[in-house]
Amino acid sequence: MKKVLILFAHPKFEKSRANAALINRLKDKAHVTFNDLYEHYPNFHINVQREQELLLQHDIIIWHHPLYWYSSPAILKQWKDMVLEFNWAYGPKGKVLHNKTVFNVITTGGSREVYCSQGYNTYTINEFLKPYEQTATLCGMNYLPPFAVMGTHNLSDEDLVNYANQYEQLIDLLQGDFEATQLSNCFFLNDLNLLTR
Repeated sequence: MKKVLILFAHPKFEKSRANAALINRLKDKAHVTFNDLYEHYPNFHINVQREQELLLQHDIIIWHHPLYWYSSPAILKQWKDMVLEFNWAYGPKGKVLHNKTVFNVITTGGSREVYCSQGYNTYTINEFLKPYEQTATLCGMNYLPPFAVMGTHNLSDEDLVNYANQYEQLIDLLQGDFEATQLSNCFFLNDLNLLTR
């Protein structure tokens, strides 16, 4: 069974109904490691060796975070800057992450309708996440579209349970023999017909 590493970055996790619903469903799941970056590194002093060892031990990497100002909370940028070192994650000798699967799980207060060329945010979520896609490409990883929970302020408890169900189903699918690259053509992973609500 493939091992999953959730790199979780949310500075106000205790106030997030959406992220609590998603994380509570998965954090005790077999072969899933929940790594809360703000919990481990409140002063942003990333333990690079620890984080690199975690990456080596897992097959699927998830950058799980709210979309803050069209990006991630600051600690995830700090994590990338420190952990994905030249000649380790990329560069002539940086081959250790090759063929690992990676994707973003994001939550947004704004609805799906506002993230498009006609919406007030002008761009799609996938366009805002291009730096993550390019990071994955540079590191030789297989980047998948995001799993997105949008319009979180207006979601009912039932909606959140449905998203948590989909998230768990996605992890189950990826941990099996399913070829993850088959999922690269959808807009959001939670749009897959394979996932039920």
